[in-house]
Amino acid sequence: MITEDEFRTEALRFLSEHAKPRGAESTAWGEGSDRFGLFPEKSREEETAELEMAKAWRHTLFDAGFAWITGPEQYGGRGLPASYDRLYQSLEAGFDVPSQAPFGIGLGMVAPTILAHGTDTVKERYLRRLHRADIVGCQLFSEPGHGSDLAGLETKAERDGDEWRITGQKVWTSGAQFSDIGEIVCRTNPDAPKHKGITAFVVDMHAPGVDVRPLRQMTGGATFNEVFFTDVRVADDHRLGDVDEGWTVAITTLMNERASIGGGGAAMGGGGGSQVRRLVQLLSWLGHSDDLLLRQELAQIYVNAQVARYTSQRSQAKLRAGQLPGPEMSIGKLSLTENMRRIAAFVSHALGPRLVADTGEWGTYAWAEFILGIPGIRVAGGTDEVMRNIIGERVLGLPKEPRVDR
Repeated sequence: MITEDEFRTEALRFLSEHAKPRGAESTAWGEGSDRFGLFPEKSREEETAELEMAKAWRHTLFDAGFAWITGPEQYGGRGLPASYDRLYQSLEAGFDVPSQAPFGIGLGMVAPTILAHGTDTVKERYLRRLHRADIVGCQLFSEPGHGSDLAGLETKAERDGDEWRITGQKVWTSGAQFSDIGEIVCRTNPDAPKHKGITAFVVDMHAPGVDVRPLRQMTGGATFNEVFFTDVRVADDHRLGDVDEGWTVAITTLMNERASIGGGGAAMGGGGGSQVRRLVQLLSWLGHSDDLLLRQELAQIYVNAQVARYTSQRSQAKLRAGQLPGPEMSIGKLSLTENMRRIAAFVSHALGPRLVADTGEWGTYAWAEFILGIPGIRVAGGTDEVMRNIIGERVLGLPKEPRVDR
């Protein structure tokens, strides 16, 4: 096996040949963009251009052996330990490369689930193509009438020989507008206990009967979609796991989702170093640097962000050790959204009317987009209330909350 020193040399040679070193980002007040939204609010044209650049880089990355460093070699991975992946990520951070955000769900949630539960046919057909970005994946879980009660889903799949016919509706599906496949959970046995009558599949997002419609958010963007399925046919070899045992498959995906969301707290607005600096500069510019209450709020944001980061590192270490993600992922996700709530309160107290009336002042009204996005992130990956139940029941061992379906 290649040594880490040899791998470092190979990776630096590749990056030097294909990307430019990243320049220092300006952190001075009033310079650059003051936008700080939680979701990418792009036009369809901007979105398409970003996707094409992301795909081109992913193709180059995969062909050079750096796109799926830890993956099984038979599916296009390199079969190296997780430490090599961490090494590459640290090196790539020093170079200016296209954002890989369009592939976050496909690679962070769908691909690991396929690897864990997919048939040989599905693994062979999709894993290499997902990691090379020849195709893009999305997650089709939430439904309009059930929110975070995933087991209450009503989208149904009916057996028809060697195929299944899927009919129903999904909602809040990120990236569905440019996805090629989706991981979907369906009701296959209405008479079974609701956690037992579910089956998961990989569905072709271009198949007849699939209708993707954008959902406009109060931030002004349309990052999410609702997706309708009308007699969409899926081959049985595209089933994930056993019939009526899809809840286990769904949990695998959800734990990876919470790991992705909770582990990205600093980048997503959880109170990371660059954001704290922005908030400190905001206080100074407003002349509130000596306000003891605001200083205390800012300290709470920073302290909680650091605690959440350390908690996330422990969870990530568990994953790197080959263990399945567990309920501790819910702690990281809840920590992230709680800190976002603290940031929203802090910015509201500091800015006052400037937050709702655009005066044209740099770094003020721009925070409105961030605050409007917080309700969305509090729902993504399971609501805060669901996270608290998971932590209470599975981590603290408290009695289960009474449910109407029991």
